[in-house]
Amino acid sequence: MTEIDYYARLEVERTADGAAIKSAYRKLAMKYHPDRTGGCADSEAKFKAVTEAYECLKDPQKRAAYDRYGHAAYTNAQNGGGQGGGGFNGAGGFSDLGDIFETIFGQAGFGGGGGRQANRRGADLRYDMEISLDEAYHGKKTEIEIEVSTACDTCDGSGAQPGTGAKTCGTCHGHGQVRAQQGFFVVERTCPSCHGAGKVIESPCRNCRGEGRVDKPKTLSVSIPAGVDEGTRIRLSGEGEAGPRGAPAGDLYIFLHVKRHPIFERDGTTLFCRAPVSFTTAALGGCIEVPGLDGSRHEIRIPSGIQSGKQIRQRGAGMPVLNGRGQGDLVIQVDVETPTKLTAKQKELLEAFRETETGEECPASTGFFGKLKELWGD
Repeated sequence: MTEIDYYARLEVERTADGAAIKSAYRKLAMKYHPDRTGGCADSEAKFKAVTEAYECLKDPQKRAAYDRYGHAAYTNAQNGGGQGGGGFNGAGGFSDLGDIFETIFGQAGFGGGGGRQANRRGADLRYDMEISLDEAYHGKKTEIEIEVSTACDTCDGSGAQPGTGAKTCGTCHGHGQVRAQQGFFVVERTCPSCHGAGKVIESPCRNCRGEGRVDKPKTLSVSIPAGVDEGTRIRLSGEGEAGPRGAPAGDLYIFLHVKRHPIFERDGTTLFCRAPVSFTTAALGGCIEVPGLDGSRHEIRIPSGIQSGKQIRQRGAGMPVLNGRGQGDLVIQVDVETPTKLTAKQKELLEAFRETETGEECPASTGFFGKLKELWGD
C-alpha cells in the first residue's frame, strides 16, 4: 500500500516550521472548503485529507512520531485515544478550525471576545420629537425625559451584591461561547450557563437582581441645529439602554418630525409660498410683502401682465443649510384672484374696458378660441 505523505498533502517541505504548515493549511482549507466549492464531493475529500495531515503535523509529538515511524504511528495514536482523534475530533483541532472559519467567513461567524462584548452592548433606543418649521429654521435647545435602563447604583452595574464578585464560568471557562461538532461542521454558540458573559454571579444584587441595570427616568439635553428636516436623526452616544453587568450602553437616536406650516411648504432648503394677488395688480404690476421665517419682510415685485401660477424666486430667503453655510431660496407662486363682489361703479368700469378689448390684451385666450374656430370650421 502506498505510504501517505502528509507533507505532500499540505504542499510543504519536511523542514517546514509550524507557521509555514499552518499557513499552508489555511490556504488549502479555503480552496477546498465545501461552502466555497458548492459541495463538490472531490473537494470535500481533499478538505478532509488536508485537515487530517494538519492534525498530525501541527502537534510536535505526533509529528516526531510520524517522521520516525511513518503514517502507522499516527494511526495507532488515533486508535489509542490518548491524543484525541484526527479530522474534527479533539479539542486542539477546534481552535485552529475556528481560525480557518474566521478567515473564510469573517468574525461574524466565529467571533472572539470582542464580538461577544459587542453582542452584550445595551440596546439602541429611539425617541420621536415633533418641532415647528420655525424651530427647524432657527434650531433650538431643549430637554427630553425618557424611561431607560441605567447602571444600578447599588452594585455600580456589576450585578453582584456589594462585597462580592463574579467568578469565571465553569462551562465555557470565561470565553462566553461553547463549541460543538455537528457532523462535518463545528458550531459555536452562546454559553447557556453565563449567556455569553464569561462569568457567573453567585450572590446577585438585590436591587437589580443581578442584571446590573434598573429602569428609571432620565432627563437629557438635546441641541437641534438649524436647518434640520423631516426624518433628521440626532445621535446621543451612550444614552441608550445600559448594557448588562457593566457592558457599554447603547445609543439614543432622536428622529425629528416637522409640523406643517400654515403658509410655507418646504423642499430641502427651498421654501414655497402661494401668494394671491388681485387681478388689477396682476394686470398693472405692483409690490407685495411676504414674511420670512427669520422675522423679516420680503418685498416682492409683481411685473405687469403676470399670469396665475407664475413663480418668483427670492434668493437666500429659504431654509439654512444643515451643518453648512448659506441658505436656500424662497419661491413665491402667484395666484391671480378674480373679484367676487363688485360695486355698480366697478362693473361699469369693467364693461367699458371690455368694449375696448381687441384680443391682443389676452393672447393666450384669443389663440385658444381661434384654434377652436379652425377645428369647427367656423
